[in-house]
Amino acid sequence: MTPVTRRRFLACTCAALALPWTTRSAHAAPLRLRFGTLAPRGSVYHQTLLEVGEAWRRAEGPGAEFTVYAGGSQGGEADLVRRMRIGQLNGAMMSVIGLSEIDRDAAALQYMPMMFRSWAEVDAAGRHIRPLIEQRMAERGFVVLYWAEAGWVRFFSKQPALLPEDFKRLKMFAWSGSPEQVELMKAMGYQPVVLETADILPGLQTGLIDAVPVTASWALATQIDAVAPHMLDVHWVPIVGATVVTRAAWEATSPESREALRAASAKASGVLRADRGPSDREAVEAMRKRGLVVQELTPEAERAWGSLAQSAYPRIRGAMVPAEMFDAVQEALAEFRSAKAAQ
Repeated sequence: MTPVTRRRFLACTCAALALPWTTRSAHAAPLRLRFGTLAPRGSVYHQTLLEVGEAWRRAEGPGAEFTVYAGGSQGGEADLVRRMRIGQLNGAMMSVIGLSEIDRDAAALQYMPMMFRSWAEVDAAGRHIRPLIEQRMAERGFVVLYWAEAGWVRFFSKQPALLPEDFKRLKMFAWSGSPEQVELMKAMGYQPVVLETADILPGLQTGLIDAVPVTASWALATQIDAVAPHMLDVHWVPIVGATVVTRAAWEATSPESREALRAASAKASGVLRADRGPSDREAVEAMRKRGLVVQELTPEAERAWGSLAQSAYPRIRGAMVPAEMFDAVQEALAEFRSAKAAQ
């Protein structure tokens, strides 16, 4: 065989070997993405996730499917992370509780009571630390699509309660995915009862719990106020979350689909950011009209809750929130407040 013939033979052989793979790629099965979330079906969070999925589906092409399992039907947030890791789900919209299962740094955005005084401060801290959190999540196989907040945690109870001491006699709901928080509550004299979010309403109805710290929009959507008609209007912590997708699913999508996901995610983040304040206030007003008793903080009560939060920080720093991130949030807030005072 001459050198020219040999080269032609090798070229034909390589082309023949490549042909089956090229054909299989062209006729690959349509991609199907499955996302889970605890957000109630029909809520603004569920709706925006559906819109993001629809933008991806159109870009991905015929046969692509995007399914959202809402309302905690796939379990708690720790379950969502586990399901993503074993391939049962491709993505999830979660709060910091679930995100911390991926990387503990995310806890800095939510686990520090009364650290943030406004949404502007939440944003300032987020701009400072979210890029690092996203980088570390990427190293662990997850891509952050967009961040969002779901309102301030307030305390709903079956009977009136104003001061921190008042809540010590009540059985308080605690997230099943946060054992450190449960231990902190016990150490401070409270009675945490660990449940999944789907069990909050039945727990209130049966007397298993007497009080629950949740956002107003969640309480409205799940009718918690019908059983726990007293709300202490304290901004305890913001509920911060993000929608993430596994790196495997991200890399399986086409470049066009990724761009569609980025664009739709940016839009979703903007919608939810604009909605967080009004939605929070409107939820409180809607529940007030159907009988919710709103207990405003007195100066004495505000000092008592602030003192409680301060006393918890040494237990939180390093245990619940990595010390580096705890300090980074405080630094970002100090800079923000200083700049605001100078205006």
